[in-house]
Amino acid sequence: MKTPPEAYLIFRAELKKAQLEKEKLRKLYEEKLAEMNREFCRLKEQIAAQQELMKTTIDYASRLEVDLDRLREEVEKNKKTPKSTFH
Repeated sequence: MKTPPEAYLIFRAELKKAQLEKEKLRKLYEEKLAEMNREFCRLKEQIAAQQELMKTTIDYASRLEVDLDRLREEVEKNKKTPKSTFH
């Protein structure tokens, strides 16, 4: 069998190097993508926790506002009614 020309052997070696580099880059890309997905999930969890905290804070502030309004009404009512004494 005849040996292939030297240019063909060089081309084949370069092609193999290119394929290995391509595979290396693919693996690197997949690792980076997986890392970004993990970070994205972590950020989503943090945002959800912050939203829940904000909702709880708003609910608490609303309840305090209602309680304060009731207290004001009660104070106004007590101001208008004369105080009776037993003397």
